[in-house]
Amino acid sequence: MAKEDLLVLDGLIDEVLPDGRFRVRLENEHKIIAYTAGKMRRFRIRTVVGDRVQVEMTPYDLEKGRLIFRERTPGMAGPGQRKGARR
Repeated sequence: MAKEDLLVLDGLIDEVLPDGRFRVRLENEHKIIAYTAGKMRRFRIRTVVGDRVQVEMTPYDLEKGRLIFRERTPGMAGPGQRKGARR
């Protein structure tokens, strides 16, 4: 396995922690701490408890990861459908 190889796993957000970190339960029932990736912060993608996410992890530290994708759920507002218009 090369140094650049990353593991991508699916999980569910269990708890929101301070500083943009989350406690995520993976499909194999393993719990890790994950932080929000830069693109998710840049585009202000919000994640809440119960969201299904994809986590990127290094094989060297299996206790930490990075949230790289949040799956869309039915009933969410799509692009251009804001609840309140801000100016």
